[in-house]
Amino acid sequence: GSPFRHILMFTLPLLAGNFLQQFYNMVDSWVVGNYVSDAALAAVGVGFPVIFLFTSLFSGIATGGTVVIAQAFGAWKPERVRHAIDSLYTAFIRSILPITAAALLLVNPLMTVLRVDPAAWAETRTYLLVVCAGLVGSIGYNLNAGILGGMGNSSTTLLFLAVSTILNIFLDLALVLAVPLGVLGVALGTVIAQLCSWLFGIWYINRRYPQLAIHPFNGIFDRKLFCEIIRIGLPSGIQMSLVALGAMFVLSKVNSFGKAFTAGFNVGNKLDTLAFLPTQSMAAAVISFVGQNMGASREDRVRQGVRITVTMAVVWTVLSSALVVWLSVPLSRIFSPDPAVIAASARYLQCVMPPYVLFAILFVLNSAMRGAGDSLYPMVNV
Repeated sequence: GSPFRHILMFTLPLLAGNFLQQFYNMVDSWVVGNYVSDAALAAVGVGFPVIFLFTSLFSGIATGGTVVIAQAFGAWKPERVRHAIDSLYTAFIRSILPITAAALLLVNPLMTVLRVDPAAWAETRTYLLVVCAGLVGSIGYNLNAGILGGMGNSSTTLLFLAVSTILNIFLDLALVLAVPLGVLGVALGTVIAQLCSWLFGIWYINRRYPQLAIHPFNGIFDRKLFCEIIRIGLPSGIQMSLVALGAMFVLSKVNSFGKAFTAGFNVGNKLDTLAFLPTQSMAAAVISFVGQNMGASREDRVRQGVRITVTMAVVWTVLSSALVVWLSVPLSRIFSPDPAVIAASARYLQCVMPPYVLFAILFVLNSAMRGAGDSLYPMVNV
C-alpha cells in the first residue's frame, strides 16, 4: 500500500496520544499556575527534565524493543516477538526497584545542582519525591507503547493515554481545588494516573492480543535477544539522557534568575514541545515503518517512506513555528497572569521556534536510522 497513507494513519493516533500526554502535563501547570503559586509552577517545570533523566534509559530500551519486534514482525517470526516481550518485562521487573531508590536518593543533590530558587525549594522537593516514587507507571507505559509500536499498532496506545489523561485531570481538580493539597495533589494525580494507565495497558494487551500476553513475573529472559535490544536501544537511551542533562544544565542557569523567570521558561518550553508533537509522532511512526520494511527486505519502500516523512515534518514545523511566534504572548497568558512570567515565556518562544525546521529534519532521519537497526550514529549525531 501507499507509504504516505500508512505513515499518516500510524502517526495520527501517536499524535493524539502525545497531545493527550502533553495536555495532562499542561493541566498540571495550568492548575498550579492559576490556583497555587508561581513557586508550584516552577516546581512542576523543574520536575520534567529530572523525571526524563530517570526514565530515558528504559525509554531507549523500549525503542530498541520496538525495532526488534518490528523487524521480527515484518519477517513473520512470531516466536522472536514473543521472546522479545518476555525479555523486556523481565529486565524491567528486576531493575525498577534499584532505579526508583536511586532516583529518590538523588532528589536533593539534583535540586542543588539545578539551583532551585529557595522560595520554590519545598514545593519542588515534594513534587520530585512523589513522582520519583511512582516511576514504575511511567516506565511501564513506555514498554507497553514500544511493544505495540513494533506491531504497527498506535491506536491502542492512544486508548491507554486517554485513560491516564482523563484520570489525571479529575485527580488534579479533586486534589488541588476540592482537597487543597497544592503541588502534592498534582504529583499524586500524575503518579496514580500513570500507574493506572500502565496496568490497564497490561490488561488490555493480554485480553486483546493473547499471543502477546504480558506476564511480568514469569522470569523468561533471552539473553542473546536482549543484547540485540540493548545494542539498538542503549545508544538511544544514552542520547535521551544527554538531552535530559543538557536540559538540566540550562534549567540550572534559568533558575538563577528567580522563580518568575523559571515559571516563564517552563511555560514556553511546554508550548514549544506541544508544537513539535506532530514531528515527534512522525519520527516514531517512521521507526516502525522502516523496521517492518527492513524485516521484509523492502528497502525501496524504506527510502520512499523517509522522503515522505521528512517533507511532512518540514511543512508542519515551518507553519507551526510561525503561528507560535505570532501568538506567543496570548498563549503564555493562558498559564499565568503574571506579566514577568508571560514576558519570559514569549521571549523564549520567539528565540527557539524559528530554527526548529532543522531539528525536525534531524529528528526524522535519526529515527529512520534507528528503525534500520543503527542507533550509534544517531546518538553521536545528537
